[in-house]
Formats: sequence, C-alpha cells, structure tokens
Amino acid sequence: MMNRRKILRQMAASAGAAFGAPFFPAISHAASRASGGGPKRVIFFLQNQGFDPATCIPAGMTSSGSLAKAKLPEPVKLLEPFKERLHIINGLHGVHTSPSHSAFFGALGGYRGSDGVPPSGPTIDYELSKVLPETLLPHLCIGMDSMENMRAKPTVANLSASGAGQPIFMHSNPNHLYQMLYGGISDGDIRKQHEARSDMFDRIEQLAAEQGKRLPMADQQRYGQYVKGFNEINGLRTRLGSVSEHLRNFAPKVDERYTHPEFETDWHDVLLDLGVSALKSGITSVLTIGSGRGEIFGSWKGVGVEEQGHNLGHMKQPDNPIWIKIRQYNSRMLVKLMEELESVPEGSGTMMDNTLIVYTSNNADAQHTSGRNWPVMLLGNCGGVFKTGCFTQLDGMRPINALYSTLLNVSGVECERFNMNEKMAAKFDSGSGPLKEILV
Repeated sequence: MMNRRKILRQMAASAGAAFGAPFFPAISHAASRASGGGPKRVIFFLQNQGFDPATCIPAGMTSSGSLAKAKLPEPVKLLEPFKERLHIINGLHGVHTSPSHSAFFGALGGYRGSDGVPPSGPTIDYELSKVLPETLLPHLCIGMDSMENMRAKPTVANLSASGAGQPIFMHSNPNHLYQMLYGGISDGDIRKQHEARSDMFDRIEQLAAEQGKRLPMADQQRYGQYVKGFNEINGLRTRLGSVSEHLRNFAPKVDERYTHPEFETDWHDVLLDLGVSALKSGITSVLTIGSGRGEIFGSWKGVGVEEQGHNLGHMKQPDNPIWIKIRQYNSRMLVKLMEELESVPEGSGTMMDNTLIVYTSNNADAQHTSGRNWPVMLLGNCGGVFKTGCFTQLDGMRPINALYSTLLNVSGVECERFNMNEKMAAKFDSGSGPLKEILV
C-alpha cells in the first residue's frame, strides 16, 4: 500500500491553480465514497465556561419540534436567518467525563478528563480527520484566549488528541500559523522568518535523529515521538510548498491585526480567517476552534467585555449582557463560517452543503457542572443526512459519545460506541449506535 506521504505528493502534483477550486483533484476523487451523503468536512467550535441551554432554546419550547415559527434567544439571534440549517439538541450528558472547570480532552473524547491529565484516547475530531477526504493537513486546531496567554503560550493542548497520551496542539498566535500555512508564498519578513524557522526545524530533526540512536533501546521509542514531531512539521512545509500556486488564491491578507492588535479579538478574528482559508483551499478537512482554549480562561475585551477568565464562569448566562455579547460574537463567527463556505461551489451545490458545524462547550452547561446536560447546536445537513430546522429534546440517558458515534457512522465508519466499553455503557448509555433522533 502506498504510504501517506507518497499519496499527498501525488495529490500536490495534480493540484490545479484555478481560483475557487476548494479541493485538489485527488481529494475530490477520494470524496466520492461519501457521495451517498455525509460530511466532507467538520468544524468543532467549543466555547468555554459551559453552554446554558436557555441561551439557545426558544422560550417555552420544552419538547422536540420545528424551529420555523420559533424565535431564537438573543444570544444566538444572528442565526435566525439560518434556522433551516440549524438543529438544537438538548439532553445529551457527559457525567462520565467528570467535568468541573472543564472536561478538557474528555469533551471531544467522551472519557474522564481533568486539568493536567493526559488524554486516555483519541478525540472525535482526530478520528474524523482519518476518514474524511484526504487533505494536506487533515486536522487543524486553533485556540482563542487573552492576548497575554496567546503571546506567552502560542500553542497549547487541552482539547484534541490522536491517542492515549498523545495531545494535539492548537495554534493561538496567528503570525506563527500564517508562517506555517503560507510562509512559503509570502514576501519580506514573513518569508525570511519562514525560511529561518524551516532551516532550524530541519537541523533539529537531523540532530535529534542522530542523538536518538545513541540512547538506550528503552528510551529510543519515546524519543522517536520527539523526532516524529519535527518530521511532520518539515513534511507539512514541503507539501504546502509543492502547491504554492494553488494556495496563493486563498492566503488572507496580513494587516495590522496580526502585528499590532488592539484587542485579543483582533487575533481571534484573524485566526478564524486562517481557519476558513485552510478549509476553502483544501488544506484541511477538520477544524477545531477552542474559544478559551479548553480551559477556564479567555478574554473578549474587543466586544466590550471587561471581565475575563474564571470569573465569567460564576455568572449566570441567561439574560446576562456579558454572556449575550460573548455568545453573539460566537454567532458572528458561525455565520462567517457558513457564508464563506456557501460562497464556494462544490459538486451540485456549495462547500457548506457538505459541511457540518458542531457548536457546544468543553464543559457541558456551566463552569461548575455535573455534566448531566450537554447542549449542542448543529449547523448543516450534509446532503440531507441530518435533520435541520428543528429542536430535539432527549431524555438525558445518552452520552455525548453517542453523538460522536453518529458522526463516524455518517462518515462511513460503523461505530456502535465511541470510546466507551460495555461496562461503561451499561452505566452511562441507555442505547447504542447513532442518535436516530437527529438523522433523516
């Protein structure tokens, strides 16, 4: 079987430079297996501090039904024109993840998570990145936080993982992310910095590989993961360079928000722009956005919110002007994602027709929570696979794992349970397989 790098090189060689082509030809061909329905790309958007259901469920709506005549609450009112693509789900649970200030990796992994505890298995975003149409960078994670945190910790791993003890880092400094994605096609200082970093990573990989051979056999495997990380960085740089002409059509314009941001939301906005460009260009098929980076921190001074971090979690969200501003800011980002993907033709429709957006929290319904209710909003029907324009009230007996199992099933992977063995399921899941309530 051909290895991954050889496949990607062939994809790159066949890439067209035509403006607006969201996929490389080989990627489009790979996507044909999903022609019967299902997503070609998935976006996970997690806002920290919990997602109170009253901030998304129309007033007085207590049972499942259509949203057609309902009025969305003020925090998500910007989604009103998109109600026909919206599905609000209430009544999933994540008790088994033991969330407190955050479920951390457990939010997307469906297992117990805690501060400083490594992931115990892969998360759903990574698993989907393996089965959705192949891209140059299957999975991109971006994290939005206070300016101080994003500068001090330009990458952090709290939400996504490729396996047990294998966290995936999210990018929080847009200048570094821009260099990684588009440094090879840039000019001036950005190009110089990109080349300098590339040379450095090459030298580190070579040195690390040489030094690793001198270690005792027991340590070589662990050290090999370190070498592999640099190898993947260098491999991605090479792959992106081989499709540089194609990428020129999608690279965002670098402006003052990158280099001289007034507020942290300037960086949030350009991080979103970079995520959108990675989707539209075909660089990635899975985008994970962590607003608050999976922790209790976060800042939104740019939208008039002076409070930040932990204190926000101690405020009730419904009818709270502070949380209305934060949730409306999220909603603007969701609208932008939809409108950008809607603008790109794909097949007989648009990219949005083949995209699913999953909006929820890394911490169920509140900062201090038992996880008994984990509200979720889905946007997009992926060729008619998902029900939309409706609200579904579940009985609180099925875990978030069931939603993740559903996403795998509609992506072509048979999955009765996601990250949950029979013993756990007997205690925390009243059913098995996909959530039939959200499928057509």
